[in-house]
Amino acid sequence: MAVILDLVEKLSATAEGDTITLPITTPGQAALAASWCQRTGNTLITADATSITVRRGRPPDPITDLPPARRPGARLWLYTNFDCNLACDYCCARSSPQTARRALGVDRVKEIAKAAPAAGVLEILLTGGEPFILPDLDQIVTACTAALPTTLLTNGMLFRGHRLQILQAMPRDRLTLQISLDSATPDLHDSHRGKGTWTKAVAGIRTALGEGFTVRVAATLTTDGQHEERELRSFLDSLGITRENQVVRPLAHQGAADEGVELTVQTLIPEVTITADGVYWHPVGADNAEQLVTRDIFPLDAAIELIREQYRSHRNTADSAARAFPCA
Repeated sequence: MAVILDLVEKLSATAEGDTITLPITTPGQAALAASWCQRTGNTLITADATSITVRRGRPPDPITDLPPARRPGARLWLYTNFDCNLACDYCCARSSPQTARRALGVDRVKEIAKAAPAAGVLEILLTGGEPFILPDLDQIVTACTAALPTTLLTNGMLFRGHRLQILQAMPRDRLTLQISLDSATPDLHDSHRGKGTWTKAVAGIRTALGEGFTVRVAATLTTDGQHEERELRSFLDSLGITRENQVVRPLAHQGAADEGVELTVQTLIPEVTITADGVYWHPVGADNAEQLVTRDIFPLDAAIELIREQYRSHRNTADSAARAFPCA
C-alpha cells in the first residue's frame, strides 16, 4: 500500500494535467497503481520494472481533437495488391513488376466493405501496387462503392483494351480516381517513374475525365522548390483538375526511397491500412514491419479500435513528456 500512499501525497500537491514519477520494486506495485488510477480518475502513463509515471486526472481524448474525417478509422486504406507495372525509385511499398502480388482478394474486400460503415469508416481508399493489374478490380470497386465513397489510386497508364473496359464499367457515383503526376513537364516525373510515363499518365487523366469520372491528381515532390509546385498546379488547372482535387505531398523516407521526411508510428496520425498481411498504422508504412499493428483483420471494428487506443497512448505519453520538460 506504500505506493498508493505515495501517489495520494504526491498527486495532491500536483496541478491537474501534470505528472509525477515514483520508484517501485515489484510488478505488483505497478498493477496496484494502475487499478488505483482507474478507480480515482487519474492516468497511469508508463510503468516499467523500476518506476511508474502518473498523470493527475484524465487527459483529453486526442482523437476528438481531430476533424471527424481525419480521425483514425475514418479513412480505411486497402492495399489491393503490391505488384505494379512501374518500379518508381521512391515507392513506399517497394512495388514493381517483380514484386509478389499479395492481393487482398475480392471476397476479403467484400467482407471488409460490408463491415466498414458500422466500424465508423467514412471513406475507403484502394491502393497498391497498381490496382488496374487485377482482372477483378471492377468487382472490388463495386463492392466498396456500394458501402461507402471510394477513392481508387492508380498511375493511370493502363486505360486501354480490357482494362479500359473495366474502367468504363465502374460506377461514377461515389468513386474518385486519384492519378499520380509529379511534375508539369516530363523530365522530373520520368526520372523517378520511367521514360515516357509522364505522357501516359497525362493521357490517363484525360481519359478518366472524358469518361465522366471525378479525378484527383496526386504529386510526390522530390525537391523543396515552390516553383515546381506552382508550375504543376498551373498545369493541372489547364487539364480541368480543381484545386481541391490537387494533392501535393513531400517525399516520405519509406520503402524504396533513400531520403525524405521521416515518418514513424509516434509522429504519424494513423490512417488504418489493411494489406494481405494484416492491419498497419498508415499507408506509407505498409511495407514497414514496425507499422504492423495486428495480423487480425477481423473483426474490423476491433482492429480499428486497437489503433485508436495505441494512438491515444502515444499522444498522451508525448504530451506528458512535454509537460514534464518545460523550457522556462
